[in-house]
Amino acid sequence: MGKIAFVFPGQGSQTVGMAQELANEHADVMAVLHEADKKLGYSLSKLMFEGPQDELTLTYNAQPALLTASYAIFKKLEEAGITPDYVAGHSLGEYSALVASKSISFEDAVFAVHNRGKFMEEAVPAGEGTMAAVLGMTAGELEKVTNEVTETIAPVQLANLNCPGQIVISGSTEGVKVASEKAKEAGAKRVIPLVVSGPFHSSLMKPAASKLEEMLKEIKISSPTVPVIGNVDAKEVVDANEIEQKLIEQLYSPVRWEESVERMIDLGVDTFIEVGPGKVLSGLIKKINRRATTLPVYDIQSLQDAVKKLQVEG
Repeated sequence: MGKIAFVFPGQGSQTVGMAQELANEHADVMAVLHEADKKLGYSLSKLMFEGPQDELTLTYNAQPALLTASYAIFKKLEEAGITPDYVAGHSLGEYSALVASKSISFEDAVFAVHNRGKFMEEAVPAGEGTMAAVLGMTAGELEKVTNEVTETIAPVQLANLNCPGQIVISGSTEGVKVASEKAKEAGAKRVIPLVVSGPFHSSLMKPAASKLEEMLKEIKISSPTVPVIGNVDAKEVVDANEIEQKLIEQLYSPVRWEESVERMIDLGVDTFIEVGPGKVLSGLIKKINRRATTLPVYDIQSLQDAVKKLQVEG
């Protein structure tokens, strides 16, 4: 058996009821949720279990909720003796990966991502920025379009390089609109506007990055016990100072997910465990490399299935 990577989902995977079944069955999972409630000063667990969905989806709620659910599931995998050789996360999920690698404490991370969400919401006035998924173009082709629009009309850039033929663009509302039209003219199969509260992973997030930089100074960041594949450059991060810098850059840089997965495969990973709600990353990984084994773990049954499979193969 090859190496195992734990991958952690980002914003968009949140759903009402996440981690509830596990929390009902396991007191230690409920304890993790209560730890988050205490740190944030409001009942995040109630919002996770009961919603409403639109409130859970607010950036400053979705981010700590996803991190909390992912961490609770990670703890159960760890308890079963399943440990990763590498960890990575998509955008917000990078914080979950850092907690799993013992680089940042869970308490500090919950506090950090709640504030990160607030900074992201505040960076651009509502309606002035957006994102769209572009299907059926290469990064090079699409970057030509976004560079031209940025230079002549309004800022827009590549934000998430998710898998072959699926790239998200982000920037000013005008820039994204024009780039979407030009992408279709240049051969994109489809362009799907995303329902988001801001232009994440674009240069418009630089005000949020400045605030994040100040906040990260208050948090202890240690060197990870397991290499973290960073979003910014799809390389292993093993140094505490570098982690802080990369988390700041991550807010306004593209998420290089396709390259991150390819890097882990080059390092010998053949099994990816998606630790957290949903199966988004598992779907992307299959599009990047069909031979990779993907195991999404999000409830009791999927946890038991993954543990059984890995213990048999291990």
